[in-house]
Amino acid sequence: MNRITFVIPSRNNLEFLQLAYASIRRLDTKHEVLVLDDASTDGTTEWISSQEDEDLITYINPGPERIGIVGMFDKGIEMARTEIIMAFHADMVVCRDFDKNILKHLKRGKVVSATRVEPPLHPDGPEKILRNYGIEVDEFDMDVWLEQAEGLKEDKVTEGIFAPWCMYREDFLAIGGHDELFAPQSKEDSDVFNRFVLNGYEVLQSWDALAYHFTSRGSRFNKHAGGSAGTNSNEWLRTTTKNMRNFIRKWGTPVLHDPLMKPIIVPKYDIGIVLEGGVDLLEILEPWSSNVYFTGDASTYIAKEQPNTLRNLSEKIRPFDAKRDNEIIVEINQQTFGEKDFEVVRQLPQIIKEQGHVGRFSIGNLFMDIRQMNEYQDNLITN
Repeated sequence: MNRITFVIPSRNNLEFLQLAYASIRRLDTKHEVLVLDDASTDGTTEWISSQEDEDLITYINPGPERIGIVGMFDKGIEMARTEIIMAFHADMVVCRDFDKNILKHLKRGKVVSATRVEPPLHPDGPEKILRNYGIEVDEFDMDVWLEQAEGLKEDKVTEGIFAPWCMYREDFLAIGGHDELFAPQSKEDSDVFNRFVLNGYEVLQSWDALAYHFTSRGSRFNKHAGGSAGTNSNEWLRTTTKNMRNFIRKWGTPVLHDPLMKPIIVPKYDIGIVLEGGVDLLEILEPWSSNVYFTGDASTYIAKEQPNTLRNLSEKIRPFDAKRDNEIIVEINQQTFGEKDFEVVRQLPQIIKEQGHVGRFSIGNLFMDIRQMNEYQDNLITN
């Protein structure tokens, strides 16, 4: 069997990491496990040092600041010594024959995800199995999980992608890795999944390769970051808010996928918003365009928002009377702008695609001038 490098970033997740490692070591093949300790203070560094395992590779960020999973996953995949890598989370536990049931589907140009089994901390969905084998480590019984997981397996494959996912290392490197725009974490996975699909990779889910997922213990529900099981940490709330705005800036839409988590990618157009309004509306609308032509003074907004994005907002936000050279212009007036108009903004790529031709027209209180309909989403594959 081909060997896999399980790439596992971990920050203050030692009790879960130990379970993940133990479950991988129960597989028939001894795969490489690459643990990236991201400035942990819970004994993770000491535990790693105590392991006598030539197939355990480690990278330690001494801190005190964390790097985040964007940088850590990419560092690990670069360090991997096998052709095949598995992006794995520290709060996951594999079933028997997990590796065999992933690898039987894997070829170059394919990304294969396992099926998550989760306790009821997130809403149920058709892409996973909701079953409670423990919310905390002391509630989890490895032998019970391994035995009962056999009865949960299904001999089927669907299309979709989420962690844990497995692919050839060179296929991952071909798209340039994760985008630093989403550091330290949040929405980085949705971004990279879009790019996999745009690059022509098949995204498959194997329903007989199961991973029990304690759920979001890296940041969202991490007790060391101020969260707990089912309670969001303030750290996660900040990063997910920040990076949803960055995702919209990059892709022109929020994260979109079908019920089985296959990415939906709409056209990326060169849109300029002409805004007669105040700073509050600028804050709402800025992520949804390539440029904003603004009547007021944007300096306060830029000073507040620039630390949250790598995009240069001073270049993006232009004076109201600057040359409007975007391929699509959308004129908005705060006096008439309402919730229905914002729904139009949120769906601009789909509306423009359906319009299908250049021209000038109005939708609600928005006036649109479509000069060209070039699509730029393929330019986003390698950042």
